[in-house]
Amino acid sequence: MSFRGNKSYLPSKPCVVCGRTMTWRKSWAKNWESVKYCSEACKRKKPRSS
Repeated sequence: MSFRGNKSYLPSKPCVVCGRTMTWRKSWAKNWESVKYCSEACKRKKPRSS
């Protein structure tokens, strides 16, 4: 299975803040397991653990 412009083959997961689906990006290849937020805005809104 190779990538030929069809993104349905790429893995995806939801953002923990807004629930938006994030599709795998090459820039996330090394740390895909630790990616939690879809954007910097969601990263700033992350729930605070107290």
